[in-house]
Amino acid sequence: MNEFMKAAYEEAAKNLETNEGGPFGAVIVKDGEIVAAARNMVLATNDPTMHAEIAAIRAATKQLGRCHLDDCVIYSTCEPCPMCMAAIMWARIPTVYYGADRRDAAAIGFADNAIYEYFQGTAAEKAVSVSELDRRECVQLFERWAKKNDRTLY
Repeated sequence: MNEFMKAAYEEAAKNLETNEGGPFGAVIVKDGEIVAAARNMVLATNDPTMHAEIAAIRAATKQLGRCHLDDCVIYSTCEPCPMCMAAIMWARIPTVYYGADRRDAAAIGFADNAIYEYFQGTAAEKAVSVSELDRRECVQLFERWAKKNDRTLY
């Protein structure tokens, strides 16, 4: 087993004992060294976003003191869900290695099909109602931010 995937696997395996979240683990590697290791902590934190990849990204950005991880690689025991993949892209991590795929996760009850279908526009019914509201005022806020000389793009 790849040493970094093994580290992610070992993180995930902890939840078989602790029941703090699903059987998912992730590590982030920079220059051949693990800078962050995490596991799914959804149940322990009551935070539905606390997937292993998100937790690892949070730990790595804190450890490295920056929000971009474009010189890092992430190893995950499962194919990242849409939320985690978006976070990986926001963090600019260029490479993802995963073990089990989304079908394997769905087979044990972790089905993200509704999310994939929503974003593909193929969902039979919308699980979430999304509507534009007060756009003009919100765009004005964006315009004010865009005029700031001290803004930082990320």
